[in-house]
Amino acid sequence: MHTTDSVSRNLPQYPESLWRTTTTLPSFPALSENIEVDVAIVGAGITGITTAYLLSTAGYKVALLEAGLILNGTTGHTTAKITSQHGMIYDELLNHLGKEKAAMYYRANAEAAQFIKDTAAQLQIECELKPEDAYLYMEQDTNLSKLEKEMNAYRELGIPGEWIDKLPLSLPVKAAIRMPEQAHFHPLKYLKRLVEGIVQAGGKLYEHTTIEKLEKEGPFTLKTYHGGRSIRCNHVVSAAHFPFYDGGGLYFTRLHAQRSYVVAMKPSAPFVGGMYLSADEPKRSLRSANWEGEEVVLVGGESHKTGQGICTHQHYERLEEFGTQVLGNQGIPFRWSAQDLVSLDKVPYIGQLTASDAGIYVATGYNKWGMTTGTLAGRLITEQIQGKDNPYTSLFTPSRFKADPSLKHFATENVNVAKELIAGKLEMVHRKADALQHDEGSVVVHHGKRAGAYRDPEGKIFLVDTTCTHLGCETAWNEAERTWDCPCHGSRFNYDGSVIEGPATEPLGKLKLDE
Repeated sequence: MHTTDSVSRNLPQYPESLWRTTTTLPSFPALSENIEVDVAIVGAGITGITTAYLLSTAGYKVALLEAGLILNGTTGHTTAKITSQHGMIYDELLNHLGKEKAAMYYRANAEAAQFIKDTAAQLQIECELKPEDAYLYMEQDTNLSKLEKEMNAYRELGIPGEWIDKLPLSLPVKAAIRMPEQAHFHPLKYLKRLVEGIVQAGGKLYEHTTIEKLEKEGPFTLKTYHGGRSIRCNHVVSAAHFPFYDGGGLYFTRLHAQRSYVVAMKPSAPFVGGMYLSADEPKRSLRSANWEGEEVVLVGGESHKTGQGICTHQHYERLEEFGTQVLGNQGIPFRWSAQDLVSLDKVPYIGQLTASDAGIYVATGYNKWGMTTGTLAGRLITEQIQGKDNPYTSLFTPSRFKADPSLKHFATENVNVAKELIAGKLEMVHRKADALQHDEGSVVVHHGKRAGAYRDPEGKIFLVDTTCTHLGCETAWNEAERTWDCPCHGSRFNYDGSVIEGPATEPLGKLKLDE
């Protein structure tokens, strides 16, 4: 068992985001009355806030609803790169979707990046926005041909890019692609100003407000999970990480959840600048940031399917080891993780849900690139609600399904789900809750059945039913985050069973030690 005692002393004991720690965000009440608005937006991350800002400042009556706290999901735990260099994506898009749509993907993200820069300038937002070149690099000779194909795709699609043999960073590589004039920023300082703009324009924000169901007769009616309040509206936007409503499209079968990790490291020498992403495995990401007047470098990577990784502390330790080798290590003030959804063809689902669901919009599946794709989602959905044509509607439409590669990935993902469902039910468990050390969690046996237990630092034991309330898969203990994670569709629950991330909306069942 990998306990907290064996974790590197440089790593903070508890995960904490640099962005949330350095931003004082406003708080908002839970919805306590029935309301009527033009547009109800569910989910207060970059997509929901951008959409609410654009619509409210255009004169629409808007309500933005968040199940937890605003900007406490993936947006609050991103590496916050503003770039169209989304890894090894363009050769794949060129082959699967064709030249026109692959080029559209680049243009849509480049326009979203420019929108962020323009908005920050127009509103005079001090959000540490810094222009940087982005580098996609390859360390292994055996995979160099893949990077060459990616460079050829840049050339064919007219994407600005330069083939280089050496990085500014002291890192041995075989080659890299440089994409000029990208950027990074402090995402919460930027979005906090947009939240202020929503409030100034008359928009309403509600935290701790979970939507349970959608009624489609007449104007739409959303019902809250707690309190049974209703929101009547003409348009509904699902901007939550996982769609709260999918119109029977079974979006949980068309997405898979991945977790990735970040350590904020103080380098031994000044960072040379640039944003870096490895093209081969293991994935590694680097960019600088500011903390209390000091420079830190965000070292990211270690992606794996939610609930299916190794002991999660080891992911942080591997990033620490890599960062120390490349940068030197004068301390790690922050570590955190994020969850991202990936679509079948790696292109987000953005827009009207289905042809029969007029007025219902969804935005999900950002594949770790939510700063640009979340922004373009807000812009695209706003224009669709306003009845305007948008050139990117067909590319991102949620109802699309391409036989290649979607069919292959659809089959692979659902075989994986079936495997995890069966494995969880057959797992043999012998440990008991009273054997746990302080600040330790584990799957245990309770009255002959599988259960989950966590003993907090004061010695209190929290005992839950580990069966995910979404579709019945067995959750796994995430030691580094102290959560229960579902390996099938990515639902996550706190150690006490409360929902952190969907698609689940109901908490894990609570058990008693003396049952």
